[in-house]
Amino acid sequence: MKTNTGFTRRVFVQRAAGAAIAAAVFPKIIPSSALGAEGQVAPSNRTTVGCIGLGPQGTGVMRGFLGQKDAQVVALCDLKQEQLEQATGLVNTAYQNQDCKTYGDFRELLQRKDIDACLVATPDHWHVLIAMAAAKAGKDVYMEKPMSCSLAESQALREAMQKYKRVFQFGTQQRSDRKFRLACELVRNQLIGELKHINVWAPGSSAGGSKLEVPVPPTLNYDFWLGPAPFKPYTEDRCAAAGDRKTWWFISDYTYGFITGWGIHPMDIAMWGGDTRLDGPVEIAGQAHYSTEGVSDTATTWDINYKFASGVTLNFAGTPNPQIRGTQITEPWPHEAELKQRFGALQKHGTTFEGTNGWVLVDRAKIVTYPEHLATEKPDTFKVRLKESVNHVRDFLDSIKSRKPTVAPVEEAFRSDAMCQLGDIASRLKRPLTFDPKQEKFIKDSEANSRLKARTMRKPWKL
Repeated sequence: MKTNTGFTRRVFVQRAAGAAIAAAVFPKIIPSSALGAEGQVAPSNRTTVGCIGLGPQGTGVMRGFLGQKDAQVVALCDLKQEQLEQATGLVNTAYQNQDCKTYGDFRELLQRKDIDACLVATPDHWHVLIAMAAAKAGKDVYMEKPMSCSLAESQALREAMQKYKRVFQFGTQQRSDRKFRLACELVRNQLIGELKHINVWAPGSSAGGSKLEVPVPPTLNYDFWLGPAPFKPYTEDRCAAAGDRKTWWFISDYTYGFITGWGIHPMDIAMWGGDTRLDGPVEIAGQAHYSTEGVSDTATTWDINYKFASGVTLNFAGTPNPQIRGTQITEPWPHEAELKQRFGALQKHGTTFEGTNGWVLVDRAKIVTYPEHLATEKPDTFKVRLKESVNHVRDFLDSIKSRKPTVAPVEEAFRSDAMCQLGDIASRLKRPLTFDPKQEKFIKDSEANSRLKARTMRKPWKL
């Protein structure tokens, strides 16, 4: 929908307040507060948590659990000794004891009967195997995004969560931000009129990555880190933690790259707001630029178009990401100038919804609407309401107690993540595809359907 860029637009900026980590103290002699007095939570009412994968993202989510009085982190697992030691120090400092146990094998952690829930924040190729094992062991699961490395893996995970009746929270934390919920409620309540088009954009993968083979760091169990992925010699910075150095983020043996790793965030908001308008068969056509420099081989930019049975269209674009290794990326960000002209200043990731009577743009800094008054609408007057969550960890813990779905349940996580994967498949095959969401396969395209299958896994790992 075209709009007059001369119209005044109202920008509503909601600043996310950083959650302070509670400095709970648990001395060796148990005080009355540990029994539930003085406003504290008795141990029997706490959710015990095991954290698997303690890189920067995993540690950040773990801190969220440390900040909740009715949760207790009791076990940690990582294949990098320095990460495990750093996380252990944070837990011991928070609780003022040495009770948290550490593991180098997630299977040993999952054997513990006293653990209620698990955080899975490993590299992408491990997500599904560990989350499924956790569900089978009777643990509820908070799993970081993206979901998997194939649609078949995502299907298996969804089925496991349903079979074992486990609570699942996906790491699409934007669903716990008021701006994004408001944007989606405006769309669902048709306050922008009938939905016609959605724009989604996110940073692409970085190119390059050293091919220099170097000794495996002595603090890393590299063979276990590879797990189900094919064996490859260790190269410089392959498993680095720092975002300006790590290369596994962009190697297809372990991930789809940022087309899912970052793209899932704005795509998930598109699917949340679009709801049933994005059901039915979808036509997908696009192109992408894939890195041929260094070890990286995932899409650095992309321009993918989706047309849903309802008539709604969606454009998914990848923005150049020069963040890592100083690689010069020259390909353009598709539609950047057009989007800036119509919607104003943009972050490198975001979602817009365009309807017959207006539009809404939302990213992590702001929500912008036309007409301008939509940004200040009171949701309590809406007929359609979405689940309200202000803290992703808090929502997960509350759902564990109530046994009700989280704000990012496995069924919706599957749907959003699949849209990113399907876009990558269409781009690699360089031809239009039609996907049937009821059958969960492409229509009359065996080559495309072969790309939905689970990847071959290194023994002894299997789906």
